[in-house]
Amino acid sequence: MIEGIYQFLDNLFGGYIAQHPLLAITIAGFIIGGSYTLIYYFFTDIEKTRKMQKMAKELQMELKEAQEKGDEKKLRKVQQKQMELMKMQSEIMQQQMVPMLLTMPIFWIFFGWLRRWYVEVAIVKAPFNFFLFDWFHSMYHSALGPDELGYLGWYILSSYIIGMVLRKFLDMG
Repeated sequence: MIEGIYQFLDNLFGGYIAQHPLLAITIAGFIIGGSYTLIYYFFTDIEKTRKMQKMAKELQMELKEAQEKGDEKKLRKVQQKQMELMKMQSEIMQQQMVPMLLTMPIFWIFFGWLRRWYVEVAIVKAPFNFFLFDWFHSMYHSALGPDELGYLGWYILSSYIIGMVLRKFLDMG
C-alpha cells in the first residue's frame, strides 16, 4: 500500500524529484506545514487557548506579587487559580491530540518518500560552514559537509515558514 502512495507521489511530482530537489522538498514542506496549520486551526479552540495564555500571564504576575509581599492568603488563591488553569491546559492538550493524530500519517508518508529520494543529497549549500550543520551531520554520520543542508533540514525550514505565515494570516497568535 505504501509503495502505491510513493508511486503516486513520484507521478505527481514528475521530473521535479530528480531535476529540482529543492523545489520538490519545498513543495512537500509547504503541503505538510500548511495542512498541519489548517487542521490545527479547524480542530482547536483558538479563543480558549488565548484565554488560557492570558490567564497564565496574569497568574504569574499575581504569584510574583504575592511572593514579594509574603501574602499567604493571596498565595493560596493563586494556587487555586493555577489548578483551574491546569484543568484548562489539559482540555486544550486533548484538543491538540486530534490534529497531531491526523497529521502524523501525512508527515510519515512524505518523510519516507523524501528519504527514499534524498538520503545523502545536499539540497542547499551555505556560503559558509555552519557549526550546527556540522554537529548534526557528525551525529548521524552523514556524508554531507558543514556547509550543506540535506532534505530533512530544508523540509523543516520550509514547513516552519509556511506554518508561521498561515498562523499570522489566520490570526492564530
